[in-house]
Amino acid sequence: MINLLERAKDFKERTALVSNGRAYSYNTLGTASRNVASAVLNGKSDLKEARIAFLVPPSFEYTAVQWGIWAAGGIAVPLCVLHPLPSIQYVIEDTQATMVIVHPDFAGFLAPLESVSGVPIVPLETILREQTTPLPDIDKERRAMILYTSGTTNKPKGVVTTHANIEAQITALVSSWEWQKDDYILNILPLHHVHGIINVMSCALWSGACCEFLPKFDAQVVWEIIGSGRLTVFMAVPTIYYKLIALWEQAPEEEQKKMAESASKLRLMVSGSAALPVPVLEKWRDITGQTLLERYGMTEIGMGLSNSYSGERRPGHVGLPLPSVHIRLVNADHNPVGRNEAGEIQIKGPSVFKEYWGKPEATKNAFTHDGWFKTGDIAMHNNGLYKILGRDSVDIIKSGGYKISALEIEDVLRGHTAIDDCAVVGLPDEEWGEIIAACLVTKDPNIEEIALSQWLKARLPSYKIPRKFIFTKELPRNVLGKVTKNEVKNQF
Repeated sequence: MINLLERAKDFKERTALVSNGRAYSYNTLGTASRNVASAVLNGKSDLKEARIAFLVPPSFEYTAVQWGIWAAGGIAVPLCVLHPLPSIQYVIEDTQATMVIVHPDFAGFLAPLESVSGVPIVPLETILREQTTPLPDIDKERRAMILYTSGTTNKPKGVVTTHANIEAQITALVSSWEWQKDDYILNILPLHHVHGIINVMSCALWSGACCEFLPKFDAQVVWEIIGSGRLTVFMAVPTIYYKLIALWEQAPEEEQKKMAESASKLRLMVSGSAALPVPVLEKWRDITGQTLLERYGMTEIGMGLSNSYSGERRPGHVGLPLPSVHIRLVNADHNPVGRNEAGEIQIKGPSVFKEYWGKPEATKNAFTHDGWFKTGDIAMHNNGLYKILGRDSVDIIKSGGYKISALEIEDVLRGHTAIDDCAVVGLPDEEWGEIIAACLVTKDPNIEEIALSQWLKARLPSYKIPRKFIFTKELPRNVLGKVTKNEVKNQF
């Protein structure tokens, strides 16, 4: 299996996790994980890839359950604590889970599912009881985890990764971002997603570092933790940086100086899971002196590209391929495109997922005949670094014969002093194929569309200027902070 549990033995009494105000050593985590493995085996010698779902908030217990399922030979299926019951039911039924482990806080919430699905719902406390049994040897090519795609464009699919896939995802980041055992990171990200599970928690624990959980985001608390001086690394999604900036702007000047100074001392700050607006990057840099490291990844591949840890971090770009990741940009016929030409990102390497759970046709369609994974994301190799232009089905608008990047237009719009945030989409149009529409979150309720169009004409060619505008208090987002563009389209 993944070497996490074995490596934990090397770090012994070092603090692995801080959870609900309590510190837990690597030894304690290892013991709890083996207790979980014995409990879920329940007399069997090997779970043989049985799916075990669990609804546990970010915590020491979450980690012990995940590691225990892996050690028992099962496939871990983390459930999202923010999802409604029908979404939870979909994952349990789709994976054909044999058991659902539930934290006491969610026992009442899940109770109706037991009679409907017939899957036993097991209280967390019974799984954590001290018990020992021989554990199976797990080949690294066996399936280890199923994470569900965010479903921003269609029904979520279960992405299956093996132990070897997960180890490749971890080690590529540990190497590239120079993780050390003395690192300390705050985990404020959902743990049903690769960003929180792999980039934050697993990289820290692979390295002998410490991961502190903050189950619910609170900008004030995050600034207090940054101010404590204990963090060396911080990772978040763009909306979190936006909220941290907003709180900093409200603080008295003396307090602002202290906040900025404490953030400036971290060795690495990363943004991911959604495109980082350049104005947010620039504002954060102005405040803290930190240039956020932006990277590119997907549930299916872990992380694929990253800006440099020690070299150039170019705004609006995602750097170069990580170790062991192979990348190409291709046109619609899968032929490579030239430099500074847009093409679909295709990826090969040991971090790429095994399959979509129970969907052989979707799995087949996700790869080329020679084994390249088709990400559906459009990028260009721009003066030495890769720049993401958008998702082919969502962020690339096909209007009047042009392929237009919605992300490019969004970056320009955010440069307007009256605009806080925006989402650009393509709407079906008989004459143009699609027309560009912009949904805006504004500081000024009296902003005029005509004046805005004039402002855009000085910054964009006419075919990239939105034809329709609507104004809203906030953009629709999923739990990872990604704007759900189909919901934006529905608002028009």
